[in-house]
Amino acid sequence: MTNPDPHPTEELIACGEDVTVEVLVPREVPLGGPRAMTVRRTLPARHRSLVGAWCFLDHYGPDPVSETGGMNVPPHPHIGLQTVSWLFTGEIEHRDSTGVKAMVRPSEFNLMTGGRGISHSEVSTPETTVLHGVQLWVALPAEAKDVEPGFDHYVPDAVRGEGWEARVFVGSLLGDTSPVRTHSPLLGAELLLDDDTTMTLDLDPSYEHGILLDAGSLTVGEEDVEPGELLYLGTGHHRVTLRAGIAARLVVIGGPPFGEEILMWWNFVGRTHEEVVAAREEWQAQLHRDGELVTDSTLVQPGRFGVVPGQHLPPIPAPPMPQVRLRPRR
Repeated sequence: MTNPDPHPTEELIACGEDVTVEVLVPREVPLGGPRAMTVRRTLPARHRSLVGAWCFLDHYGPDPVSETGGMNVPPHPHIGLQTVSWLFTGEIEHRDSTGVKAMVRPSEFNLMTGGRGISHSEVSTPETTVLHGVQLWVALPAEAKDVEPGFDHYVPDAVRGEGWEARVFVGSLLGDTSPVRTHSPLLGAELLLDDDTTMTLDLDPSYEHGILLDAGSLTVGEEDVEPGELLYLGTGHHRVTLRAGIAARLVVIGGPPFGEEILMWWNFVGRTHEEVVAAREEWQAQLHRDGELVTDSTLVQPGRFGVVPGQHLPPIPAPPMPQVRLRPRR
């Protein structure tokens, strides 16, 4: 998914002081156009930009496609990050410049590595009537930020207990471990709780965690969480008690504090102003022919981001750079 903000602000993100418990309230962001989908974004937030290496979290739906038009995101670039798609309802066609064409379906994990540069598109299928899910970004550590782009797909088995069901798509939780390899330690899982269910979740105390409530009612420890909110738990938690009054669906993410500063602007994760500017210029160079913006999907010089095969939608131009040098927004 692309960041649709026409004037994205830069953010210098760092591992800061630990906060034991914090509730992040989502803000609504339209993906573009009068009938566009609206997503609820909890990361990055004004006072917290990372949970482990997770640096971006969009939550959407359930949206009737007949009203919103569904997801229709043309080719756009990424560097220095990985994208994670996890659906609850609906189906999305993913295409990228490595030649991958994959269907994103409920309970199936899709991980795209941008690395040194990739472009991709995401379009909900004609058969999709309701679209509902999350998309997240993972910041790549310095030693891996320029890796070759790629794509991984994994279908986790359900792990069940009394009144609950979980699917661990990355990392380890509830005795299950995902085989997907990542460039930094990560945790990602979907958890379903029945009505009036209480369970204890054992946590890695070296991780910080985020718990996103999709639907239902949830109390975590002594903290009530509303649908759409992300509860942040700092390091040092060995376990947490979850209580669902009404059947709840939640997404649990986590990882050790990232420990690096990263500059995030539009769809790019870099370390310096110059790195982000260079990536933008290279993407814009792909989109122009004889000085004019290309209005179809044909690019003259694919460059570092490549071309998305079989995609007729014209690529998304980058927003203008700010008139000042990108600086930290702490």
